[in-house]
Amino acid sequence: MNIYYKSIFFLAASAFLGEMIEVLINMILARELGSHGLGLYMTILPSIFLLVLLSSFELQVSISKFIAERDQRYHRNILYHALTITIVFTCILFLAAAALIPFIPVFNAYHPYVRWLVLALVPVISFTSVARGYFMGVQEMGKIAVSNFLRKSIQLIGLFILFRFFEFDAEASLLIAICALIGSEVVVFLYLFYLFIIQFQQLKRKPFSNMDRKGVRKNLIAVSIPTTGLRLFSAIMNAVQPFVIKGALVYSGLSSTLAVEQFGMLMGVAASIGFFPAFIAHSLMIVLIPAVSKTNSQKDFATLQKMLQQVMTLTFLYGTPAVVIFYFFAPELTSLFFKSDTSAIYLQLLWPFFLFHFFIMPMQAFLIGLDMLKELFFHIIWSTIISFALILWLGSSHDWQMNGVIIGMNTGAVLLALMHYLTICKKIGVSIFMKGLVTEVTER
Repeated sequence: MNIYYKSIFFLAASAFLGEMIEVLINMILARELGSHGLGLYMTILPSIFLLVLLSSFELQVSISKFIAERDQRYHRNILYHALTITIVFTCILFLAAAALIPFIPVFNAYHPYVRWLVLALVPVISFTSVARGYFMGVQEMGKIAVSNFLRKSIQLIGLFILFRFFEFDAEASLLIAICALIGSEVVVFLYLFYLFIIQFQQLKRKPFSNMDRKGVRKNLIAVSIPTTGLRLFSAIMNAVQPFVIKGALVYSGLSSTLAVEQFGMLMGVAASIGFFPAFIAHSLMIVLIPAVSKTNSQKDFATLQKMLQQVMTLTFLYGTPAVVIFYFFAPELTSLFFKSDTSAIYLQLLWPFFLFHFFIMPMQAFLIGLDMLKELFFHIIWSTIISFALILWLGSSHDWQMNGVIIGMNTGAVLLALMHYLTICKKIGVSIFMKGLVTEVTER
């Protein structure tokens, strides 16, 4: 277990620094773009992340899981077939995206260059995912930690220099913000893939064994396709969510401009602050996917029970104080972006949404490692349906407006966390109160 604790420490430490930088980035964006520009920036992000998701094909998950479950002598062969899949998939996706992206209406409100900058992410993200998956699988989390920190640092430096020494109009400022985001991904690609090539050359000089080509590809795709489908659904819902929220607010009687501004305060300010501690949850998720996969392949349910207990305890210990601080110091925290009593109220009301998401991320890693992708997918579908239904119903009410939107978001997070937790407990044979642990569990 020590290697997992060390990995979590390295990832959490770098992620903490990265989140500190993220706060500075959002402060710069809030001041340079204004509430309306920040709302537009936050609106386009889900669409960019959707393309990033498609480009990755979730290879970082499938490769890390497969690498963790196999001896080192098979790694070279696994990576060879993974690269082959990546090259073919990247070519297909790039051509498809180039043909479709000019007709996607969401980009119409932005500078024409944005479409083509986003398209450049396809090969960058695809090959970065291969390198990231390998380093995750062999528990070399230091490289992942550095890459995460590097991404935020480059983005901050780029924004600071450009906005400090040059003047831009509103449209150009928004373009610069998106360029800094994409440029940071390019730097991460150059860093990780360079290290990956060095590692791959070292593997060539070691004894290796070949695996059946169809078997390797089948195993990788068996995880990548459902995981991509799962993430794709979530990404589509995240891309749709801004329009659902803004549409509900406009229907409730707010003007379109005011709805965009309130959404910018919700996601650009309140969510940026509330998700700050999620760097720990994200670090746990990265480490847990290969760790749970390897332990589950060995049918060591006692260790799985212990891991779940430790993860839930750790999440409670940092999550609870975090949301308490957010609740009582909301005005002071949101004033770091700009003076707004509204964003402070949003931060206070969203505490269940943030707290339960801290639990959701590591539990999703458990479900992936336990080969329970179908259950994970259905959980997300049901929680999203209920959350969106409440957002549309309450958010479109003149009496509720944004308060109704927040109720819908909180309900979805609580429901998703509970479904994940109950499913994991049943699978590994532990009571919901973490009592009466059993050491022998029949295979389910």
